Amino acid sequence: MALIECDFFSEVLEVSTSMTVLLPQRARSQIGVTGVAGEVGQVPVLYLLHGLSDDHTAWQRWTSIERYAAARGLAVVMPAVHRSFYADEVHGHRYWTFLAQELPHLVSSFFRVSDRREDTFVAGLSMGGYGALKWALREPSRFAAVASMSGALDVVAMARRPERGELCDRVFGGVPGPDNDLFALLGSADADTLPPMYISCGTEDVLLDSNRAFVEAAQKAGARVTVDFRPGEHEWGFWDAEIQKILAWLPGTPS
Repeated sequence: MALIECDFFSEVLEVSTSMTVLLPQRARSQIGVTGVAGEVGQVPVLYLLHGLSDDHTAWQRWTSIERYAAARGLAVVMPAVHRSFYADEVHGHRYWTFLAQELPHLVSSFFRVSDRREDTFVAGLSMGGYGALKWALREPSRFAAVASMSGALDVVAMARRPERGELCDRVFGGVPGPDNDLFALLGSADADTLPPMYISCGTEDVLLDSNRAFVEAAQKAGARVTVDFRPGEHEWGFWDAEIQKILAWLPGTPS
């Protein structure tokens, strides 16, 4: 597996930024690691999104994502978006436009990975779980599957909490509108176009109720949802276990 710390300039953000990228490498003599690599230009890719207090290095630092992805021949792209909720911030940068438009173009131009829907996936934890679902709901034709771990899925309720008021004012300008509200996006979605969803959350997690509400709304909307609510809290031990389950769940990736 190749580990690339990629620093580059974003025209959308108008600033230099970073992403961590894992690229599969076939390795026959590397001890303790089984490397799988597909044909050039056909390597499946997972966009793996970080949480509110993290950055583009968090998944690499706190899980064994490199080892898990190596066994499946999966490229993994982990961008930095700071505390943006993957939105075009009212007072800040255009992180939604960066994520949804500029980043996939740059990934395709920098690395020889597939850009086909059947080879493209998105997942994330906490704020990143929200970002993953928002991306898949707003651009369902891009992804073959989407997964959220302990997602912060009800940003409208979050915006009404006093301790998150300043954050939501900066990012959303107050209570988020329908383009940033997962429940509103579900309500207007065509279920036939949506990719399969995987929603997981620990039963001791403070975000459990909003995850349950999202699952109920998604099922009511006709989405295909795999649910994993099990004992666990909002912490990396839970997410390290969950990302392994999610990689095994992704359609079309080698087992």
